Amino acid sequence: MIAPEGKIILIPLLLLVLAGTGIQAYYPSEGLKWINLTIALLTLFSLYFFRDPQRIPPNNDGFLSPGDGKVVQIIDVEDAEIGKAKQISIFLSVFNVHSQRVPLSGKVISKTYNSGKFLAAFNHKASLDNEQTVVMFETESGKMYKIKQIAGLIARRILNYMEPENRVERGQRLGFIRFGSRVDIIVPPEFQIDVSLGDMVRGNQTIIGRFE
Repeated sequence: MIAPEGKIILIPLLLLVLAGTGIQAYYPSEGLKWINLTIALLTLFSLYFFRDPQRIPPNNDGFLSPGDGKVVQIIDVEDAEIGKAKQISIFLSVFNVHSQRVPLSGKVISKTYNSGKFLAAFNHKASLDNEQTVVMFETESGKMYKIKQIAGLIARRILNYMEPENRVERGQRLGFIRFGSRVDIIVPPEFQIDVSLGDMVRGNQTIIGRFE
């Protein structure tokens, strides 16, 4: 399945491929052939990038990974709303699925957009300095947690579909980040983390941990 966020890029590319192929058929040109090949390869890469596989989450109460990528940081932090907390950071390369999903059912408490820099997403300063959208959730058991969608050096477009006071379901689509990026999870200190640095995680599949 292709993510709907990719249509704005894929449709023009596909039209260019069709137009270029038609022109090449009537007016053969070595230069045009290479241009068409470049556009075709870019289209194939975009189709791969904007894939959005439909994954069925495991049937348990675990906290799902909100997205695909590599765990690059696990640290203790001080959060303005949660207080003492743990932060798990996931780096998404351009080869990862870039759709994000809700880790646990509950309610959206707040959503905040912060403008900022566009440091490389694997740089840990990105968690504080980069453009980001932060959503705070309350689980059905009253636990608070946050998901940060963070723009990277290439990613310049964060899409987020959460609205305060709305009820959300585990596995529901949360948003999408176009191209390389980072997702941070902020949880209370009692949260039991089940992943380690360097682990590769899959959105809507990997269990990040559990609230105790």
